[in-house]
Amino acid sequence: MGVSLKRLESLSLRELSSLLRKDNSNRGLSNIGITEVRITNDLSYMTIYYTFYQGKKENYEALLEKNKGYIRYELAKKIKARKMPELIFKYDESLEYGNHINEVIHQMNERDEKIKQEAKEKGIIPEE
Repeated sequence: MGVSLKRLESLSLRELSSLLRKDNSNRGLSNIGITEVRITNDLSYMTIYYTFYQGKKENYEALLEKNKGYIRYELAKKIKARKMPELIFKYDESLEYGNHINEVIHQMNERDEKIKQEAKEKGIIPEE
């Protein structure tokens, strides 16, 4: 991957985030956050990974598909690309997965504390 492609991905991420955050057309896009942008080497496709702050995934998928042309047009104006790739939106599950892992760790820590407490009560582990 060339430096210019990385730069284009970075610029696209920044401009997309700004475009969605400043959405004044009441399209409902301001609740969407962009986490990553990947562009194929031939500039044919731009995969945009997103997350949202509240609501249902299906609603945002439909909203992005409905506004795909608008987003592509506005982004093309901002980045002044010679060729504007086709946009593909994918929900970024990494935040959800990270939250799940944190919850599992928290539950394991609680269980360990409970086991230690029971062992102390039975005299298996000496009191500290």
